[in-house]
Amino acid sequence: MAIDPVCGMEVDEKTAAGQSEYQGVTYYFCSPGCKVAFDKEPEKYVGKAAAASGHHQGSEH
Repeated sequence: MAIDPVCGMEVDEKTAAGQSEYQGVTYYFCSPGCKVAFDKEPEKYVGKAAAASGHHQGSEH
């Protein structure tokens, strides 16, 4: 299972509504709308995932 970077839903790679490659990584989407949003501004969503991960680590200390 993959995580849709736009909405955070779990997506089965085999039945995903769409997929995009960005910086050598393939992202899977639950709906065409999420794919369109990602394709328009991929850095917004890739950065969001990294920022959320960093935020989690910071709050644990």
